[in-house]
Amino acid sequence: MFLRSAGLTGRRLLSNQTQARRMMSQGSLSGKVAIVTASTDGIGLAAARSLAQRGASVMVSSRKEENVERAVKQLRSENLSVSGTVCNVGDAEHRDCLVTATVQQFGGVDILVSNAAVNPFFGHMLDCGEDAWDKIMDINVKTAFFLTKLVVPHMEKRGGGSIVFIASIAGYQPFTGLGPYSVSKTALLGLTKALTPELSPYNIRVNCVAPGLIKTRFSSAIWKNEDVAEEFLKQQSIKRLGVPEDVGGVVAFLCSSDAAFITGETIPVAGGMNCRL
Repeated sequence: MFLRSAGLTGRRLLSNQTQARRMMSQGSLSGKVAIVTASTDGIGLAAARSLAQRGASVMVSSRKEENVERAVKQLRSENLSVSGTVCNVGDAEHRDCLVTATVQQFGGVDILVSNAAVNPFFGHMLDCGEDAWDKIMDINVKTAFFLTKLVVPHMEKRGGGSIVFIASIAGYQPFTGLGPYSVSKTALLGLTKALTPELSPYNIRVNCVAPGLIKTRFSSAIWKNEDVAEEFLKQQSIKRLGVPEDVGGVVAFLCSSDAAFITGETIPVAGGMNCRL
């Protein structure tokens, strides 16, 4: 009877310790404030949810008001601390309003997750016109940099921060038909490296995540094509499509104190697909 009781007590103690660790992990971003762009769907929404689940207050954003309202309602129904605002990241005034609204609502900025991206072109790279090139580079690369410029002074005031750019495995291995998009994602890997030594003295870490084929609306043209999806799976060690939560958890980790000694890195989230620059 004693042995049985002791075993039960031990299991309860282990269960309590596990529960405590989970609570600590979930609260590892308590008191932090995050901005996540393009965060009403897919990877952005998953990142916003993961950050908020770990205790951060999160400003979600998107170009369409109805999408922002839907995402905020959804996340608040999960008892998460979120607010939302309309933001077209390609518009300088919108970017400024996004940061200003976040500071007014939550008191500062500790985390930036730059997730917004476009791809208006598919085909032979030499057929891509200047307008499409400009749009891809403006939204996928330049806005990440200019949002960084806006949030850095606020992060300095709070003693540091974390910036995460959402790139793509295509930044390492260009996707057929997506040449300009792939180049823009490679540029984010370089932006991560270039910003790291400049922001480290301010205790601001800069990292990048390179998702593989993730089952989102943005990538639906790829994964809904069974032949193309099968080719991706052949290159992966994990034989399934990724889901947004696979990326969201990595983003939250990079923003947490668990990653305090990680900066200037790009983490592939691609099921083991080979990637070398």
